[in-house]
Amino acid sequence: MSIRFIIFSFILVLIDLYVFRAIRAHVINLDTWLKYSIYIAFWSLPLIFLSVSFYYLNFAQETNFRSSKLFLFLGAFFVLFTLPKLIILTAQFLEDISKLMAFLLKKLSNPDQLLYENADKISRSEFITHIGLILSVIPFLASIYGILVGRFNFSIIRKKIKFSNLPKAFSGFRIVQFSDLHIGSLKGHEDKLIEAIELMNAQNPDVVFFTGDIVNNIAAELDGWENILSKIKAKYGVFSILGNHDYGEYFPWKNEEDKKNNLNNLIARHQQMGFKLLLNDAAIIEKSGERIAILGVENWGKRPFPQYGNLNKALERAGDVPFKLLLSHDPTHFDEKVAGKTDIALTFSGHTHGMQFAINFGGINWSPVSWKYPKWGGLYQHKDKEQYLYVNIGLGYIGFPGRVGTNPEITVFELQNI
Repeated sequence: MSIRFIIFSFILVLIDLYVFRAIRAHVINLDTWLKYSIYIAFWSLPLIFLSVSFYYLNFAQETNFRSSKLFLFLGAFFVLFTLPKLIILTAQFLEDISKLMAFLLKKLSNPDQLLYENADKISRSEFITHIGLILSVIPFLASIYGILVGRFNFSIIRKKIKFSNLPKAFSGFRIVQFSDLHIGSLKGHEDKLIEAIELMNAQNPDVVFFTGDIVNNIAAELDGWENILSKIKAKYGVFSILGNHDYGEYFPWKNEEDKKNNLNNLIARHQQMGFKLLLNDAAIIEKSGERIAILGVENWGKRPFPQYGNLNKALERAGDVPFKLLLSHDPTHFDEKVAGKTDIALTFSGHTHGMQFAINFGGINWSPVSWKYPKWGGLYQHKDKEQYLYVNIGLGYIGFPGRVGTNPEITVFELQNI
């Protein structure tokens, strides 16, 4: 049993103990049989979750657990029953803080008077915690919606971007981007991927860009999917790169040779599907005697993510082509190596998934993933220059089999000349 699982279990139990105080206070006056039924149900859920997780982490023979149905079930289970608890925990913590403040103020103003002369009259069902219990229903219902509807509610995002140095022959050039397919999670939903591909092809793209994480862990996840993915069509081809998951970094390989063979297998599959995989490389597209360069780098992210990307090598392969597009999986690469340091006009990234959870309401567009990735979804411009980053929040999912406020995305770009 890993130390991380022990720490995770300990934190989960602490949360449950704290939340249980609020639950117990609200059911204390119910009939005994109903009250204890609620107690048993409350503690049974985390016990089942931790027991199943412990079994699979230590005894299961599943070779690719992250792509198993049970892993997705556990992810759904965890989100469904942990997010509401965090709402209750926050409300109860605020109530406890308010009581502590009241106690301190009363003691300071009248030291001889004990705080809660009416302590026996104060219950845990006070206003703040009561509101927390009500609000906890919202993330539960939102998660249910994300599982049943959100994860396959494909959105087509359209962007027109103007450049003064875009060759005139490429004005109106159409690019379709999709990212983070995580094909192992889509097993049993082949019809949904076919639907997404039909939407892509219907955009009549000049090129299609796939910006990494085609699998969760291993190349074998693509078994049976090659014929479907090979149906993606574009006038000048489908270009792809690798994401952090594609290197098999999160899989317990027996040795380095097996890991290397898996990567080679994955690379070969890109080619078999008709994807032009760019590994620190560049491709030149010519139209009416004018040219643009499409650069693609291997994954480059802030530690602990791998930094295999070699942008200088890709730039060398692009030669003297003045207008450049870059495919780079991790958006942190843009600020660290691209923006203000190169003449790359537009960078296409993915990786964040928008954490598969975001709030889009009343002009608010926020996701918890913004704490780690300030550029987590959408179009970003470097200062006032004609240098842009677009972060696609992904077509697939991993862990939690749902999307809330982060619909699976197909992005359609139209490049225009100023």
